[in-house]
Amino acid sequence: MGPFWLEALGVVVIALAAALLAWLFLGPLWASAALAVLLLLFGLHHLRQLSRLWQWLEQPLGTPLPAGGGAWEGVFAALHRRARHAAEERTQLSTALERFRHAAQALPDGVVILDANHAIEWCNATAESHLGLNLAVDIGYPVTNLLREPDFINYIHAGKYAEPLVLHPVRNPGRTLALQVVLYGAAQKLLLSRDITQIDKLEVMRRDFVANVSHELKTPLTVVSGFLETLLDGLPELSAEDVQHFLTLARDQALRMQRLIEDLLTLSALESGNPSQSEEKVDFAGLLAEVADEARALSHGRHEIVVEPAPDGSLLGSRSELRSALGNLVSNAVRYTPEGGSIRIAWQAGVDGGVAFSVCDNGVGIESQHIPRLTERFYRVDRSRSRESGGTGLGLAIVKHALTRHQAVLEISSELGKGSTFTARFPLQRVVFPPQTTTAG
Repeated sequence: MGPFWLEALGVVVIALAAALLAWLFLGPLWASAALAVLLLLFGLHHLRQLSRLWQWLEQPLGTPLPAGGGAWEGVFAALHRRARHAAEERTQLSTALERFRHAAQALPDGVVILDANHAIEWCNATAESHLGLNLAVDIGYPVTNLLREPDFINYIHAGKYAEPLVLHPVRNPGRTLALQVVLYGAAQKLLLSRDITQIDKLEVMRRDFVANVSHELKTPLTVVSGFLETLLDGLPELSAEDVQHFLTLARDQALRMQRLIEDLLTLSALESGNPSQSEEKVDFAGLLAEVADEARALSHGRHEIVVEPAPDGSLLGSRSELRSALGNLVSNAVRYTPEGGSIRIAWQAGVDGGVAFSVCDNGVGIESQHIPRLTERFYRVDRSRSRESGGTGLGLAIVKHALTRHQAVLEISSELGKGSTFTARFPLQRVVFPPQTTTAG
C-alpha cells in the first residue's frame, strides 16, 4: 500500500473519530462541520504540494526539488532520484557526444551526418574544407542544395553506395575527392569524403611513366630491328662500308637503351627511400676533376670548359650518388650548349657555412614556365632536341632525388637564348673542412 493511501486512511480515521466525538458532545451539526473542515484541510494540503511540484516542473533542468510534507516527501525524494539519474545520463551522453565530435574533428577524412532527407545535421572541419560547407550556416539544409555537382546529386539519389564517387569539385579546381555514403541508424547517413588528389596525381604519373618508358624503348628497338632485318635480307649485296654503318647505328641505339635502363635503375634506387649504402668523405677537388673530365670527353673540344679551383675540404655522402648528380648537371650543360659556347664549373661558399656546386653555361636557355617542371621524369622542353642530344629525360630527376638524400637543394636560373645556371647547395652538416693549422712563435 502506497504512502498516499496510508495518509488518506489515517486522515479518514482521524476525521471519523473527530466527527464521532463532536456527535457525542456537540450534536450532529458540529460533527458534520468537523468532518468537512478536516477534509478541506486535507485537500488544501495536497493542492499546495501539487502546486509546488508544478512550479518545480516549470523551472530549468537542474533546479533543486522543494522539500515535501507527508506522503509528498517520498514523492519528491523519488523525483529527485529520477532527476539525478537523468542528469547523470545526460552528462554521460553529452560527454560521449563531445568525444565523438573531437574524434571526428581529428579524422583526416571529412564526415557529414545526414538525415533521411539528406539534410545536414553535423559535419567536421575537414568536410567543410572538402565540400565548401559552413556548419554554422548550412545545418538543416539538404547537402544537394549546397554541393551542386550533377555527378554527386545523381549518386546520392540513386542509393547505390557500394562504390565511392570520384569527384573533381568545381569549387576546388585541381582537387580530387572520393565520396561515399554509409547508411546507419533509422534512415540516417554518413557522407565520407577523402582527398585523393595526390593519389590521383601519382596514378597519372605512373601511367605517363609507363607510356614514356615504352616510347623511349620502342624507338631504338625499332631502329635496331630495322637495321638487323636490312642486314639479314641484303647482306650479300651490301658493301663492307654499309654493313659497318648499319652496325654502328644499331650499336648507338643499343647504347641509348642501355643508358635509359641504367638511369631507370638509378632513379628507382634513389626513390626507394633506403639510406645510402655508404657515407664517406668525398673530396671537393677529386669530385670536381671527375665531372670536369666527363664534360671534356662529352664535348670533344667543341666548348670552352672553365674549371675553377676547388677549395680544401670534403662532402659527407655517397660518392656514387654525388658523382651521378653533379655529372648529370655537367653533361646537360654540354648537351644544351651550342658548339663554341662556354661552360663554367665551380665550388663556391654557400649560405650558413655550406657549399654550392654550380654549372653555368651560355647555351640555349630555358623559358621560365618550364623551370618548375624540369625535375619531373621524362619532362622535356624540346623533345626533338633532347633526343638528338642523347639525353634520357631522367637526368634532372636523378639529380633532385640524389641531392634530397644529402639534404641539398637544386636551384635553377635561366634566360632563353642567354644560358642557364644550375646550383646544388649543400648544408653545413654535410661539409668537412680541414683542421686549421697554427704556428707556435
